Amino acid sequence: MADTLNLVKIILPATATFFVGIAITPAVARVLYRYKAWKKESVQYTTDGKEATITKRLHADESRKVPRMGGVVVWLSVLIVTAILWLAAVLDGALAHKLNFLSRNQTWLPLVALLIGAAIGLVDDLYTVWGKKDQKGGGLSSKKRLLLVGGAALVMAWWFYTRLGVSEIIIPYWGPLDLGVLFLPFFVAVMIGIYAGGVIDGLDGLSGGVFASIFAAYGFIAFSQQQIDLAAFSFSVLGGLLAFLWFNIPPARFYLSDTGTTALALSLTVIAFLTRQVAVLPIIAALLFAAAGSSALQLLSKRFIGKKIFIVAPFHHHLQAKGWPPEKVTMRLWILGIMFAFLGVIVAVTGVPAP
Repeated sequence: MADTLNLVKIILPATATFFVGIAITPAVARVLYRYKAWKKESVQYTTDGKEATITKRLHADESRKVPRMGGVVVWLSVLIVTAILWLAAVLDGALAHKLNFLSRNQTWLPLVALLIGAAIGLVDDLYTVWGKKDQKGGGLSSKKRLLLVGGAALVMAWWFYTRLGVSEIIIPYWGPLDLGVLFLPFFVAVMIGIYAGGVIDGLDGLSGGVFASIFAAYGFIAFSQQQIDLAAFSFSVLGGLLAFLWFNIPPARFYLSDTGTTALALSLTVIAFLTRQVAVLPIIAALLFAAAGSSALQLLSKRFIGKKIFIVAPFHHHLQAKGWPPEKVTMRLWILGIMFAFLGVIVAVTGVPAP
């Protein structure tokens, strides 16, 4: 009976956030379109300040104006469902109390991380759409965004280290590795790395599908470790992502943009550390690291060698430049994302050392 209730507890939030996300999307979309919440111009410059001729060519046929801030659908639907289940439990419903997944030891921190990331990303999105241009291409500068994310990461790392007493990670098939005080910079580096992977939000449907497989994987890992509340939270994010994806498949109605990718990056990092399975994050989130890594390698190669490794970075745009239709790039990377998620789950659940 307990196992059945646990299954319901993780499936119900996913289902609820999906339908809540579907329900709120028309209102969100109306606001975004009414206030013309899109970039006033597409990418014009590369990260090193030069004219992005190839990127402009790849997006030359984009005559539709597609709003940013579609990530609101994801984190708002999660927040609504979390609040409803918590309120039902507060009103003393026996079943609602069992289904409520908001708990201090498992889900407060990833929920707070989700909302902090949403706020940071929302500021950047609003600045991109309506603010004074802070750099070529609009929005907050890379330095300011990294300072905000890095500051949030440092606070969360401190919380893990001092309040939760966490300073170690699990190395699959080996055992725990105590990092000591080095846990703090390690946590910050992981969060910034995942945040940098948000550049994968570049093709209709791509980022939603990739993030969905990642959160599903960590939901299964948390469930296998009897972290039921954390699993329920992970699957609630999955439900919100699927609702977003419903409207983001080509042609996209809106983009995830910074309020979505930053929220997901911060929350995902916290979930990975709460499960103590951050070591499999490079497998499960391989496509995020590949997107961030390809952009970094491209920039370093151009600066120090004077040559480009990719036709254009990140790598999904490189595939476009080689002639792959956007839909092919998206769907093949979805498949790869699912397979990496499967592989990461296998490593996580089989690599736990015997007690």
